[in-house]
Amino acid sequence: YPTWKRTLTRRAREAQMNRFCKAQTIQRRLEEIEVTFRELEQQGIKLEKLLRDEDGTPADQKTQWMNQLLYLVQKKNSLMSEESDLMIAVQELKLEEQQWQLDHKLRYYMNMEESLKTPEDRVAEQEILAQLVDVVNKRNVLIHIQEEKRLSEL
Repeated sequence: YPTWKRTLTRRAREAQMNRFCKAQTIQRRLEEIEVTFRELEQQGIKLEKLLRDEDGTPADQKTQWMNQLLYLVQKKNSLMSEESDLMIAVQELKLEEQQWQLDHKLRYYMNMEESLKTPEDRVAEQEILAQLVDVVNKRNVLIHIQEEKRLSEL
């Protein structure tokens, strides 16, 4: 087994493990965001009740509650933005994995001797190549979405 094949195999495993670790990290963060959303909702409900029920409350207290409510809304919006970014990252990881698998299949067909390829092999190779181009285009779209989002936030 040539050294370059072992190296490629090792790098592929490392890349796959990195994707797996990223996916786990993203999943944990999404769960944390969900818990934080629920907490913010509960705090918001309490503040809204206080604002509606307390007619004899001093104006300073109402202003403070309103500021707290606005802060909660702002925090929720930032979490929603982060959640959106994480969902895009999940899609990107899925596409990256899909691209790796297609690339692996394509290498199999490309490494075959041209004279040994059957017509079915050639068709399969072209289909895999088309799928690979489609995945790359989808990843490109995700990158453009992220860039547009980043620019709009600035």
